[in-house]
Amino acid sequence: MSMDVTFLGTGAAYPSPTRGASAVVLRCEGECWLFDCGEGTQTQLMKSQLKAGRITKIFITHLHGDHFFGLPGLLCTISLQSGSVVSKQPIEIYGPVGLRDFIWRTMELSHTELVFHYVVHELVPTADQCPAEELKEFAHVNRADSPPKEEQGRTILLDSEENSYLLFDDEQFVVKAFRLFHRIPSFGFSVMEKKRPGKLNAQKLKDLGVPPGPAYGKLKNGISVVLENGVTISPQDVLKKPIVGRKICILGDCSGVVGDGGVKLCFEADLLIHEATLDDAQMDKAKEHGHSTPQMAATFAKLCRAKRLVLTHFSQRYKPVALAREGETDGIAELKKQAESVLDLQEVTLAEDFMVISIPIKK
Repeated sequence: MSMDVTFLGTGAAYPSPTRGASAVVLRCEGECWLFDCGEGTQTQLMKSQLKAGRITKIFITHLHGDHFFGLPGLLCTISLQSGSVVSKQPIEIYGPVGLRDFIWRTMELSHTELVFHYVVHELVPTADQCPAEELKEFAHVNRADSPPKEEQGRTILLDSEENSYLLFDDEQFVVKAFRLFHRIPSFGFSVMEKKRPGKLNAQKLKDLGVPPGPAYGKLKNGISVVLENGVTISPQDVLKKPIVGRKICILGDCSGVVGDGGVKLCFEADLLIHEATLDDAQMDKAKEHGHSTPQMAATFAKLCRAKRLVLTHFSQRYKPVALAREGETDGIAELKKQAESVLDLQEVTLAEDFMVISIPIKK
């Protein structure tokens, strides 16, 4: 199964001509999951090879404008492009408490009527995810007044034992969220692909006398078969070791993780996407505003033994490599060096708008 990540926006604070606001798409077999939706995301989608209509799930890390101001417009555009009759499943939206009210108020004030249904699942933060004075209580929508296209979503609480939030668990993936510290409550998301059955051992099948055909398919799907001679062949008799699934972790804005949930969920991630708003020389300023530097991001990646670190959410002062001027002391290349020095020169990737990274199947 093919899997790749497309960066639609890699800049902090606001969209600029060189970097869009935060937005990342994870694509699996044509289905798209959007992580954050900063202002201008729908325009970035149109410039990419992706299609907005393929988005089935949206994950919002936190409620700062550069991470979700593009959401109402994107939903409206998907509706306009969908025609008058839509049979698709509801779009599932996950994010912090307050997101449901935001979408509802926006739809109400703009008199917008979507042609598809959507569901908002809200994560309840804990008090230690931001400075005490910044933690706010949100008034909830009166369910009697909720828009007709909004279906009842869940309110998801922290699992204190796992130190994480279970968002969903289906046949292919387990997706969980974990707590981050920022100026307002922020979250990271871990997408874990489940193990797949190992390949059939052709030699064992031949030795056991299993004839080619439907029996192969049954064994591959975990179903035992009975041969004409009455011998029962179990899947474990002829299957090689299961193939370990891939893991992609995407962190919202943060100056660190809260608890050990993040480290456990990101352990040995195939791809770890972490913000690095400012360079290491401005670490105090970064922490003051709840952000990270390359050194901070790389330290977390090293702790998690992540296989590949991608830095994103750069201050707009850091231009993409192709536009950086030679000899600039605050150039984007310096951020790469700072992160790699922590990771013992393990290569670090600097995200740029429309960059696509494939995550190959493990063998």
